[in-house]
Amino acid sequence: MSIFSDLPSLLALHISHISLKQAQALQAYFGSLNHALLASKEELSTTNILKPQQLNRWFETERPKRVEEAMLWGEQTGQNWLPFGDAHYPDLLQTIDDAPLLLATRGRFELLQDPQIAIVGSRHASKQGTLIAKDFAQHLSSQGLTITSGLALGIDAAAHQGGLQGIGKTIAVVATGLDRIYPAANQTLGRQIAEEGVMVSEFPLGTKPLAYHFPKRNRIISGLSVGTLVVEAALKSGSLITAKIATDQGREVFAVPGSINNPQAKGCHQLIKQGAKLVESGQDILEELSTQLQRSLTPQSMDLFETNQNQTIQKLSPPSQAAILEHIGYEPIGMDELVVLSKQPVYEIQSQLMLLELSGTIEALSAGRWRRLN
Repeated sequence: MSIFSDLPSLLALHISHISLKQAQALQAYFGSLNHALLASKEELSTTNILKPQQLNRWFETERPKRVEEAMLWGEQTGQNWLPFGDAHYPDLLQTIDDAPLLLATRGRFELLQDPQIAIVGSRHASKQGTLIAKDFAQHLSSQGLTITSGLALGIDAAAHQGGLQGIGKTIAVVATGLDRIYPAANQTLGRQIAEEGVMVSEFPLGTKPLAYHFPKRNRIISGLSVGTLVVEAALKSGSLITAKIATDQGREVFAVPGSINNPQAKGCHQLIKQGAKLVESGQDILEELSTQLQRSLTPQSMDLFETNQNQTIQKLSPPSQAAILEHIGYEPIGMDELVVLSKQPVYEIQSQLMLLELSGTIEALSAGRWRRLN
């Protein structure tokens, strides 16, 4: 059980934007958070733990009402508050220096304990960039990894969409309260994530999308994940902030290269120069992270991951796999073309494709396409 088990007291601190370290200091000073909440403004001020703006929020007359509203929100189906140290609070996130005091979740909060890959990038991504992000996310999710991103337009949205198509699903870490979905263009996607994956925020209900919240949010995206992949990013992109935070947190950073003439690829190229690993497929990431994934997977999710890696639909002879492989090149090809070229039934082609994918020979892309890896 978390040392912060008094949820109403935690919500009172949460609404006042009190950090985990400040909450720990208050608990140590007063003996409990409840005693801290009963202290006068003068007494709290003399502790030098809180900033003046936090003190003002602490003594706002609306605070009790907002705490009650937050408690009621957490009682709704699929909505939860996870305090630091709680059994359901994500283990990896607890290891970062500035872990959130409290997380609000909408959806399948158990996904927070699953191994995750963060995929981030430009809001103004090219069509090719969004396809690449979606393909990476779908492939990694099909292998049992959860895709974590920030629900922004462009690369983030494509990553979430790809993640939803696999068994790993997706996590959206947002920079607002969970009583709203931002941006408005992602309303439908956000609702789908809340139903099939999970939405997460460290901000109180009612929090608006303020500019300085987004860099703060980024540390949670990287903190939840064993690695961060950047797909298209300009030199001053917020995605580079996420990548730097990931490096500081001791997590792996990957980048997809692009054209030297594409300004949205400049950030990725800079990351590669600084030591990020250049990747061309989801399989590159799986191979690079194999050791870390084994350490981070729980026994239950490890079983799922290994089953997904090793299971076969049916026994097929190598010749039948070779027959279909001769029609798959390094450019994407769809099922319709494979049926025409191979003259085999769809169910048999699907079985062969599954085995070829599991062996790492090909990879599945979005829209029912495949391409050869080696």
